[in-house]
Amino acid sequence: MLTVSEITKHYGDRTALDNVSFNVERGRLTGFVGGNGAGKTTAMRIILGLLERDGGEVTLDGAPLTSTQRRTFGYMPEERGLYPKMKVLEQITYLARLHGFDKPAAEKKARGILEELGLGERLSDPIEALSLGNQQRAQIAAALVHDADVLILDEPFSGLDPMAVETVVAVLHERARQGAAVLFSSHQLDVVERLCDDLVIIAAGSVRAAGDREGIRAEHSSNRYELVSSGDAGWLREEPGVAVIEFDTGRAVFDVDGAETAQRVLRRSVAEGSVTSFAPQHPSLAQIFKEVVR
Repeated sequence: MLTVSEITKHYGDRTALDNVSFNVERGRLTGFVGGNGAGKTTAMRIILGLLERDGGEVTLDGAPLTSTQRRTFGYMPEERGLYPKMKVLEQITYLARLHGFDKPAAEKKARGILEELGLGERLSDPIEALSLGNQQRAQIAAALVHDADVLILDEPFSGLDPMAVETVVAVLHERARQGAAVLFSSHQLDVVERLCDDLVIIAAGSVRAAGDREGIRAEHSSNRYELVSSGDAGWLREEPGVAVIEFDTGRAVFDVDGAETAQRVLRRSVAEGSVTSFAPQHPSLAQIFKEVVR
């Protein structure tokens, strides 16, 4: 497990990171979200040793990170950093060789990851001839080609169309299934919500929420419920302690003033008609993000 403990970073009088702490577990995808300037990239660069921290510690499996370990990490910066004139396969093969693979093994690894990312037909094209989305896929391939067991990806889905996002998501899931610890940042909250196992929300250099995705959703749930019934649920509008938010005959979304009211509504729902479902409605990641940042 990669652990960030009480990291601080100052730029003059400005605090970029204020006692930032979170975990990135092996075999799980951790989404790192925050607005522009929140501190995501600074935290990632400190993990990688590209920036000095002013306080705190970064450990891997309980031991302080060494420069040797950091060199084995897979890193995708937000800014593209590939050589534009080099051919795609040649570029990724070269990067694999820098990680110690001999030429045949490096080319095999490069070809495999590029095909996995949907670039199998573009192997002989120079990077500059690719679309921005395909350049992004090549940048991701550069981070994954050496089978790193820790992946740090800064905005990996930027510029990708929906089909390309699905391709990259499948690849990252496979890397996590093989035991990698994956930390990725993204402004696409719908993708983060669907993809991540764990979540870190940062604002103004401070972590506002961190942990298991469903646990965070449950923690920030309000007293909002959804009722689906074969009968007409119009009676909810007159029920004491209930505020109807959405209504369509047998389906209603509503807020209650407490657990006792929710139980009373459930009992009446059963009496009024066949209840298909009755459950608390958890907020979306976008709703949680707005709440904790505000």
